[in-house]
Amino acid sequence: MSIVQLRKVTLCAPEKEKAQVLDALQNLGCLHLLPLRHAEEAGEAGEETEVEQARKALKYLEDFPLRRHQAQPDETFDLTTVVNRTLDNQQRTRQLSDRRDFLQKRIRELEPWGEFRFPSEGAPAGYRLWFYLVPHYRLRDVWDSGLIWSIVHRDSRYSYVVVVAQEEPPEDAMPVPRTHTGALPLSAVRRRLARVDVELEELDAERWTLTRWIEHIQRNLARAADRSAARWARAITLDREGVFAVQGWAPVDAVASLRRLAQAHAVALEVDAPSPDDTPPTLLHNRELTGGGEEVVAFYQVPGYRNWDPSPVMFFSFALFFAMILSDAGYALLLGASLWFTRTRLMSARAGHRIYIMGQAIVAASVMYGVLVGNYFGYTAPPGSVLGALHILDVNDFETMMRLSIVIGAGHLVIANAVTALHRRWRATMLAPLGWVAIVMGGVVLGYGDDRGYWPIGVGALAVFGFTSDRALGGPKDILLRLGAGMLALTGLTKAFGDVLSYLRLFALGLASASLAVTFNDLAVSAREALPGVGLAAFLLILVLGHGLNLVLAVVSGVVHGLRLNLIEFYHWGVPEGGYPFQPFEKKERKRWTT
Repeated sequence: MSIVQLRKVTLCAPEKEKAQVLDALQNLGCLHLLPLRHAEEAGEAGEETEVEQARKALKYLEDFPLRRHQAQPDETFDLTTVVNRTLDNQQRTRQLSDRRDFLQKRIRELEPWGEFRFPSEGAPAGYRLWFYLVPHYRLRDVWDSGLIWSIVHRDSRYSYVVVVAQEEPPEDAMPVPRTHTGALPLSAVRRRLARVDVELEELDAERWTLTRWIEHIQRNLARAADRSAARWARAITLDREGVFAVQGWAPVDAVASLRRLAQAHAVALEVDAPSPDDTPPTLLHNRELTGGGEEVVAFYQVPGYRNWDPSPVMFFSFALFFAMILSDAGYALLLGASLWFTRTRLMSARAGHRIYIMGQAIVAASVMYGVLVGNYFGYTAPPGSVLGALHILDVNDFETMMRLSIVIGAGHLVIANAVTALHRRWRATMLAPLGWVAIVMGGVVLGYGDDRGYWPIGVGALAVFGFTSDRALGGPKDILLRLGAGMLALTGLTKAFGDVLSYLRLFALGLASASLAVTFNDLAVSAREALPGVGLAAFLLILVLGHGLNLVLAVVSGVVHGLRLNLIEFYHWGVPEGGYPFQPFEKKERKRWTT
């Protein structure tokens, strides 16, 4: 559970060996490449098109609800042909869907007018039809117009008026502008809609047929991505007078493998530690037990290379926060059952396996906390029972639950600052996060009526003021800048106060979840007693729908607010600087398809 130490690696070899050396590096898969020149200089701009198109085609096929049996390996399969057919199907489907929407709208507009056909240009006396959508309160103006007209339809607001005239009536003759209905009669528009529906069905059938190539596209997509990565690697090397150089970051443990590669290919190799001016990528390493926290951290923002890895804290604190928001052992058991039924799909990949373990921890924490608060689908464990003996917390005890939430929030921020201080050990700036630890703890003590909390607050404020900046005191300007940095840091007192109070959402959301469960139970019982005969059906319906809705709301709240407290409040105090992830130059096809 740490950030892997990296080394800057530079390899030089004859330019004629470039493809062979880069292929060996890609097979090794441990180097995060650094561009030594822009890819555009080598004419490689836009080379990602093949991969991007294949990904779009794959997503389009995977989104189709039906799927054919996958085709067996076939040497005649051509990725470009299948991708082009798929994307052409997607484009035509979009165009026809837009056309269908337009025709449906046109039909809704024409239906009140009925079936009509415009007279031809040679009609007797040249009379034509002119259409007007007239509000009922303006019909008097139509009567006064002196025109030949008829009402063909009425609704709650409008009268559909058709005027018969040789020329379009003047604008002041009718109370509203003319309505344009198009040249086609209603029946013709319906026939066009029917043809569009048939074409869409044919495109759906073609799309269904193309789904048989999904696995082939996946396999060849990895190959295309590897080819694209190899082209990009060739484009960013530095080439001079028959020699090329490639540079990147590699884990310390991989340096030995790189030395063996260099020896096997007669490549010059130089390995350097990061300099203070370097900004290496961040490569996190966690045990599988707490790896789910790493997946969450990587999804949001990895810490900077010189920072610390918050993954283990994220793992346990998220499980605790989710459990407090759920506040029901019965709901937790339902989530555990859902997790069990999805285990095969989740555990098919490493990231999914980590999330599955994290899900188990969340369910375990939720069951234990639900037992402590004594909630089981809104019912409380009876006193004197085994479960009743374990009921030691009451979500309706506002004072106790608010104190518990504040203590947990303060503890969370204390951990963030304490680990930050540990990471800065033996430097003067470690005193600033320790000062925040003292301020938060003193604030909790003071908030509960003990005046002894003033002392740690005062000492902590001095530490924050004096040691937030590590600027050397070389003159009056440096002294002023350091004092200014200290004063600016002290403005965080209000944020610290607000962040600790933000953890009250754990109590509030847990209370809301428990209260809704009780409410649905009461409604179900009332319906059963008030409706003889069908009361049992109403009872079951209210229980299923009510608890289902409450469970969904509780899960959404647990995820959103559990992540918020970790990724906003905690990150601000513990991981102030973000980094960028380590992305190895590797063969994705081998990584995906070999076992």
